[in-house]
Amino acid sequence: MTDPKLAAAISLYDRFTHEGMDRRDFMTQLTRIAGGSAAASMLLSGIAANAQGLPRVAADDPRIHADTGPLHIGDGTISCYRARTAETRERAARGLQPPIAVVIHENRGLNEHIRDVARRLALAGYETVAPDFLSLDGGETPADEDAARTAIGALDMSRTVEAGVGLIRTLHAPQRAIRPFDRRPNRVGIVGFCWGGAMVNRLAVAAGDALDAGVSFYGPAPDPAEAARVHAAMLVILAGLDTRVNATGEPWIAALRAAGKGDGITYPDVNHAFHNDTSEARYNREAAEAAWAATLAHFERHLR
Repeated sequence: MTDPKLAAAISLYDRFTHEGMDRRDFMTQLTRIAGGSAAASMLLSGIAANAQGLPRVAADDPRIHADTGPLHIGDGTISCYRARTAETRERAARGLQPPIAVVIHENRGLNEHIRDVARRLALAGYETVAPDFLSLDGGETPADEDAARTAIGALDMSRTVEAGVGLIRTLHAPQRAIRPFDRRPNRVGIVGFCWGGAMVNRLAVAAGDALDAGVSFYGPAPDPAEAARVHAAMLVILAGLDTRVNATGEPWIAALRAAGKGDGITYPDVNHAFHNDTSEARYNREAAEAAWAATLAHFERHLR
């Protein structure tokens, strides 16, 4: 498959997954680009993410303690996958709460790839929380990705942001039962990808001083005027070929810089979702590793 065909197919897939394009129309156009139905299927398998692909940190890694359960956020609950190492858990039991890192999923919901990312952060020394925003009404992320995207698209955004703020404030509050004489709040950072990257930007505006740091991976951004409301130290990561997101992401970075609230990095010649190592055609190892190192450095600087 030539590069122009691959680029056209990736652009088409982006329209399908982010702009509500009909699947039948998508497959018809992809078949036309690929030159046949069999070639289209092969091309799609390389572009689409495989959430069940081999993880970097296995679900049963003995270094990790992980569980899934409800977390109370104000008047409701949200289901969260939580991961931490034995050392982190022991420190928390002694009242030495480590910084908390929240991982916000893509528009495919909380799947195994996002759990893997959470475990990676746990190994970096963070108590990690990955919420499932499709659990706000008592459900969960469906296994079918098309169904998950449809459900994400149907979420009430103001209510979803309110739930995200509630989650951050819950995690930020001191654990009084563990350390009754120490009222220092916990330090909280968030990182999100695609839909989750957009949520990071929105939550940075809405959460006030309950949020200490945020890293947004290729997520559409708010009105640049909202940068003045941000308290958290922000890092915005963009993909050079991702013109759809960059149209709002670049002005957002400029506004954050002007307000002294953060900065951004654009990795040239890479596609949207370049960090997702379960998508063979879009994953770029060099850029992904550099962006992850930048994320860890940002959290180290602002959460420790």
